[in-house]
Amino acid sequence: MAKKSKIVKDQQRRQVVARYAQRRAELKEALRSPASTPDQRAAAARALHRLPRDASPTRLRNRDAVDGRPRGHFRAFGLSRIRLRELAHRGELPGVTKSSW
Repeated sequence: MAKKSKIVKDQQRRQVVARYAQRRAELKEALRSPASTPDQRAAAARALHRLPRDASPTRLRNRDAVDGRPRGHFRAFGLSRIRLRELAHRGELPGVTKSSW
């Protein structure tokens, strides 16, 4: 299990990303838009630079929803490989069956 502080920090980062997502998207669109002037682009770049670092979705880490494990994450389930295996063996994941050939 991951440290509680790491899990809490990741949750806080997710909140910051959600809070600034729309503003960040607008600024990035202004940077990409061929219709914007060089002055507008420079202003958008400065504003983007002033946003908190944690507003970037790149700084998020996919973690296990149950215990916060950062490695071996399956996006479809939101679980780590170990937790996925445990729950699948217990039959708690609908539609997941053990493969045999």
